[in-house]
Amino acid sequence: MNFFRGVMGGQAAGPQPSGAETIQKLCDRVASSTLLEDRRDAVRALKSLSKKYRMEVGTQAMDHLINILQTDRSDSEILGYALDTLYNIICNDEEEEQDENAQKQADDLGVQFTDKFIQDPEHVTLLLTLLEEFDFHVRWPGVKLLTAILKNQGVQVQGIILVSPMGVSRLMDLLADSREVIRNDGLLLLQQLTKSNAAIQKIVAFENAFERLLDIITEEGSSDGGIVVEDCLLLLLNLLKNNSSNQNFFKEGSYIQRMKPWFEVGDDNSGWSAQKVTNLHLMLQLVRVMVSPVNSPGATASCQKSMYQCGLLQQLCTILMATGVPADILTETINTVSEVIRGSQVNQDYFASVNAPSNPPRPAIVVLLMSMVNERQPFVLRCAVLYCFQCFLYKNQKGQGEIVATLLPSTIDANSISAGQLLCGGLFSADSLSNWCAAVALAHALQDNLTQKEQLLRVQLATSLGKPPVSLLQQCTNILSQGSKVQTRVGLLMLLCTWISNCPIAVTHFLHNQENVPFLTAQISENLGEDERLVQGLCALLLGICIYYNDNSLENYTKEKLKQLIEKRIGKENFVEKLGFITKHELYSRAAQKPQPVFPSPEQMLFDHEFTKLVKELEGMITKAVHKSSEEEKKEEEVKKTLEQHDNIVTQYKELIREQDAQIQELKEQVSSMASQAEQMQTTITQQVSQIQQHKDQYNILKLKLGKDNQSQGDGSHMNGLQTEELTQLREEMEELRKEHTLLQSQLSDKDALINTLRSEMSQTAEGSAAGSDNTELLKELEALRSQVQSQSAEINQMKTERQELLRRAEAGSSDAAPSNDGSLDAAKMAELESRLAALTTDTERLKGEAKSSSESRAELEQQLASVSSTVAILQTEKAKLQTEVQESKKEQDDLLMLLADQDQKIHSLKQRLKDLGETVDDEDDLDARDQTDDDEEEEEDDDED
Repeated sequence: MNFFRGVMGGQAAGPQPSGAETIQKLCDRVASSTLLEDRRDAVRALKSLSKKYRMEVGTQAMDHLINILQTDRSDSEILGYALDTLYNIICNDEEEEQDENAQKQADDLGVQFTDKFIQDPEHVTLLLTLLEEFDFHVRWPGVKLLTAILKNQGVQVQGIILVSPMGVSRLMDLLADSREVIRNDGLLLLQQLTKSNAAIQKIVAFENAFERLLDIITEEGSSDGGIVVEDCLLLLLNLLKNNSSNQNFFKEGSYIQRMKPWFEVGDDNSGWSAQKVTNLHLMLQLVRVMVSPVNSPGATASCQKSMYQCGLLQQLCTILMATGVPADILTETINTVSEVIRGSQVNQDYFASVNAPSNPPRPAIVVLLMSMVNERQPFVLRCAVLYCFQCFLYKNQKGQGEIVATLLPSTIDANSISAGQLLCGGLFSADSLSNWCAAVALAHALQDNLTQKEQLLRVQLATSLGKPPVSLLQQCTNILSQGSKVQTRVGLLMLLCTWISNCPIAVTHFLHNQENVPFLTAQISENLGEDERLVQGLCALLLGICIYYNDNSLENYTKEKLKQLIEKRIGKENFVEKLGFITKHELYSRAAQKPQPVFPSPEQMLFDHEFTKLVKELEGMITKAVHKSSEEEKKEEEVKKTLEQHDNIVTQYKELIREQDAQIQELKEQVSSMASQAEQMQTTITQQVSQIQQHKDQYNILKLKLGKDNQSQGDGSHMNGLQTEELTQLREEMEELRKEHTLLQSQLSDKDALINTLRSEMSQTAEGSAAGSDNTELLKELEALRSQVQSQSAEINQMKTERQELLRRAEAGSSDAAPSNDGSLDAAKMAELESRLAALTTDTERLKGEAKSSSESRAELEQQLASVSSTVAILQTEKAKLQTEVQESKKEQDDLLMLLADQDQKIHSLKQRLKDLGETVDDEDDLDARDQTDDDEEEEEDDDED
């Protein structure tokens, strides 16, 4: 242990060993010690020496330290010492005291040790495994070491992590660590990991990185947060920039909506901290990444729509019009709003409606233009306003018309400042940068808009009192001839070229001034310095446009006369050479790269992005037009006329084909609609058939139910299936029996009275005399009467029996009837029976009516089915006719195509004749491609208008 005391600062006897010797002994102790404590102390000593003796520790101890990481996994303390030591020898800490050479040597040393560490990819995998340890003394140095390795050799380490199982997922777990220092260093690690690697960026994004990062930003206070918010925003920029997949995932995950609260600012915007400015600047850059012009148009349009719908654009416009916002944040906000509205008609319309909080309120566009033409404003701010104005007018014909309208005499309001007045003021001010910005802004109001080019010819300017007004076109050429600064002349020439290109009326107005052509030829023919070459090239372009788009309406300046003038005064070759000065200029290629005007200094602000597209389009056409002779022009005119005739014929046939196609399409639609109607009818029939079947089933069920009810109400003596006639007959028989019964009862009463009379007479006779013949006769008569009474009683009993039998038959039909000898009770039972029979009769009649109605509805449905079947047959017949017409149309189209082929053959022969004569003839593919391009642009403009 005395050895360790000497290493750790204790005094030892004898000569002190050198640093290299000490490190060698420590390495031997690490390699050979069997006790964990000895190895731990040795590694701790190496850690303390690793910064001072970085080279020696790195060369001698790295392998031993890696071995410690592999073998001593159970001891977190020695693992922490080993990781810290590796970090010290690999990390390139920048120290202010070091000069550039020393710092470069230190960087090279860190790269060398990193290369040695990652020679075996398993070392990186081992480090990823150690990051799963929750112990702070292992996890934190592991995160720092991996971050340092990624800084030194990012591409190789990214490849190793990418193929490592769950490598990226392990690193994403760092964001969920409750210890902020590990989470924050994990953010720095992920920043290095995601640099310029789209595959890792996608994996990180789909590991729920957006959700976690936005949560951290919210927890840390959004724009008011500290350095952690900045690290989160930098990581988000790494994930989204130039990665369309992640951008789409960010938009589909509704994360754009979560960005809106970032830009909520209060009324008092003074005293912003430097960190808040940095955070808000990165937040604005994040918005711009989603709507950058380099993204695909569809993705950009979708993000622009989402930003408008969630209110993010409105929030940005609020910052734009707020007071006290720092200048760099205001500039970046203007650039952000520019790209959010670029090419989006809805967003552009909203921006046009935004007013500044002034008294009286002014449109935001006017307020911004006031800053652009104010030479006291910062240069970057003026560039941002110009970019915003360009984006507002990009593919926005409605906005272009509104800007140009503010210049027309009928719409000028003397009491308010308009955008047109500001542009004219900037165009003719003494500040050359204002001249250039106003000229470019006005050119964008005319870009690809023939109507506004013609409207702008109406603008008249009052130059001074007592003099007649001059047109805006003439005033621009007047300023050119006065020999102003190069920047001013370049801006005016770009405006004039944009104005008169593809507008013969504007070319005629320009040539109508007798001084313009001599001025241009004089400028082109002179041998001037390097600074004037660009002006000469632009003058050549302007003159070439006057030739190419000349409609020969002015006799003195026809195409042929202008070409003769060039040949005599300038020379064709010299003219083409001067025209080439534009594209050869060093600032031309820089401006052609992206739409945003970004210039290091105001003096280098010469070219506009859209103008570079125009030069690229016109340069070749003007060169061809200048080199053509008059005979070639005539021949070309003839060929053009012939081609136009053929084109007219072809166009007529195309129109005919289109009409036939439209008719065929219409007939197909009719067939389709009829087929759908037939399907609907078939469906209706099927439904009605099913309804009929349901009614049949219901009818059968009711019929069976009625039969069961009748069966339960009948008895064994003929009541089952009792019919109405039988009931009527039974009632009649009962009525007759009742009458006979009454008659017999009256006769029986008479007989009883007679018997009683005879008995009284007989008793009186027996008392008056003993016997006699009269008595004998009376007795005989009495016996006869008794026998008659007995027979009548028997007959009565028989009738009673029949009556009881009849009553039992009637009572069998009721459930709760009881026998009775009372006549009135019999009548009540009979009445009840009759009422039940009447109810059954009514039910029977109702069921018969329902059956009849079901039969009628079935017959009606069958009739409808028959009519639908006939309709389907008619439709099939019409379909066959339509197919026949389609076949005939195809035959006619084939004939037309044959005719077109003949016409194409004639055109080809004419072109071949022209080529034999030395003429340059545009191929039909080029013309079709140009026509297709024009059609696409028109469709895009129509879509924007919609």
